[in-house]
Amino acid sequence: MPALINPSILSADFANLERDLAAIATADFAHVDVMDNHFVPNLTLGLPVVRRIAEVSPVPLDVHLMIEDADRWAPEYAEAGAASVTFHAEAAQAPVRLARELRAGGVRAAVALRPASPVEPFLDLLAEVDMVLVMTVEPGFGGQSFIEGTLPKIRRTRAAIDAAGLDTWVQVDGGVSRDTIARIAEAGANVFVAGSAVYGADDVAGEIAALRALADAA
Repeated sequence: MPALINPSILSADFANLERDLAAIATADFAHVDVMDNHFVPNLTLGLPVVRRIAEVSPVPLDVHLMIEDADRWAPEYAEAGAASVTFHAEAAQAPVRLARELRAGGVRAAVALRPASPVEPFLDLLAEVDMVLVMTVEPGFGGQSFIEGTLPKIRRTRAAIDAAGLDTWVQVDGGVSRDTIARIAEAGANVFVAGSAVYGADDVAGEIAALRALADAA
């Protein structure tokens, strides 16, 4: 699968968000982190802001919900204009039902796993989702270092998807940079969330291109 680069706007300037969305027009998606200060110890943005972002973003929205009661709220973000909605396995009471509801609403459904959460309980359910997000840092804050111990989980996830003959994407979020993206791609990921690596670069478009090239070459 070709590499998809999804810059995280968590690293953007929230006072100039439309400008910073325009800066990632060459990306595949804009990764939008929604945090509720309960599931994770941080508070970011909610439905009204996501709805407005969807109206002005030059690329589709990849919304990552780090919130409690995902069953209740995830469909609302689909209706707000997201192209893909990711809920955490740890926060969903009925993940299959939720994934089906999201898909029925016309968006890609994805399930996320914290670094310490095993993927094995979900391997038989891979056909129910369009993407698996393997967190490679603890969710809640940007700028953390990549956790090398998550690479075997990425490999196991990709192997199970391939064995089942599915086209499910594998996304990685956390510590993605020029130094790590090749190893992550080699392990089987094809969707890469990069926040500080992209927005901290002098040439944002050039950094997106460089990350994509490194992943495609792995």
